[in-house]
Amino acid sequence: MRCGSLREVSGEQLAVSSKFRSKIGNAGNGARVAFVLLLTAHCLLLTAGCRRDMQDQPKMKPFRSSPFFTDGLSSRPPVEGTIARGFLKTDSEFFTGKKPGRNATQLPSGPAATNATPGTPNGNALTGAAAYPDDTEVFPLAITNETVTRGKERYEIFCSTCHGLTGNGDGMIVRRGFRRAASFNDDRLRQAPVGHYFDAITNGWGAMPSYATQIPAEDRWAIIAYVRALQLSQQKSETAGAALGPSPPPSPAQSPAAHREGPGH
Repeated sequence: MRCGSLREVSGEQLAVSSKFRSKIGNAGNGARVAFVLLLTAHCLLLTAGCRRDMQDQPKMKPFRSSPFFTDGLSSRPPVEGTIARGFLKTDSEFFTGKKPGRNATQLPSGPAATNATPGTPNGNALTGAAAYPDDTEVFPLAITNETVTRGKERYEIFCSTCHGLTGNGDGMIVRRGFRRAASFNDDRLRQAPVGHYFDAITNGWGAMPSYATQIPAEDRWAIIAYVRALQLSQQKSETAGAALGPSPPPSPAQSPAAHREGPGH
């Protein structure tokens, strides 16, 4: 009897202890959940306190004044010597058309040089590359069919209005009364180095304005390559015409005027 009662009491104690433990565990889980909820609510309150509308942004608008800087300007100038990415221009021949160590200001350009004839100080005229000693004589990039094709497109857009489609200086605005442009088929420009053309496109020459802001450096070289192709084609045409000789004048019997006027006039 005593053994049986002891077993029953111990069983009841075990049941009570297990229930107590489950209550404690549930209470602990509830406390953890409550803590997480309180922490979340606290974070939400902090986030709501830092909210800004899109129309109220902490930034400086361009050209607005600002009391933060001593000069009162919100826009800050770049640091002295700053160079934008891609504009370092270490290849002087490519970006200036000048030989290394020379600069684009050593030769005259603009209206003062319109009628100037290159020469030495004692008046002896120079021709070819000697007339432009600072200008490079070779292309600083490889010339391909694509380069010449690109140059043809750019030439017809920017150059043909003055210099004409064949480079003879008889473009459409010249035919309308504007000053005649230089002919690329003159011996002086045929013998001129490629750097001279680049200098003229970049800085202007005579009545021709600068196209530096409209034509990138690579396209300027492409145009020059096409000008060289034009010069070769026109030179061959002249040679072929000279080989054929002048055509004989039409005889009176073959003249259209003779047929129109008739034999009695």
